[in-house]
Amino acid sequence: MTKYLSFLSNRIKSIGFAFKGAYLLITTEASLKVQFIIGILVTIAGLYYKISAVEWVVQILTIALIMALEGLNTAIEEMADFVHPEHHKKIGLIKDLAAGAVFIFATAAVIVGCIIYFPKIF
Repeated sequence: MTKYLSFLSNRIKSIGFAFKGAYLLITTEASLKVQFIIGILVTIAGLYYKISAVEWVVQILTIALIMALEGLNTAIEEMADFVHPEHHKKIGLIKDLAAGAVFIFATAAVIVGCIIYFPKIF
């Protein structure tokens, strides 16, 4: 029973750390603030246009994934700056690759939004 309580206690602590990280991302990172606001706007649009259950699932997953990728990009940038604070060509490449991954999915997210909303708007 003690082992189970320890496991449960550690899971609760992990959730606390995750909430802290999400809060820090949303309150301190400009790019994530923008994505968060866009997520709110498309959620309002979803309510207004009464999108289907499948469209809601796609929209929620798209919002969550773009915000998660922004968070990972931020973590990579922070780690790279910590490891090598001065400008370094390889660190720049690593940061560019991480930003590129976010850009690729952001492009896909815009396409998903167009697929969902263009037929409803036009």
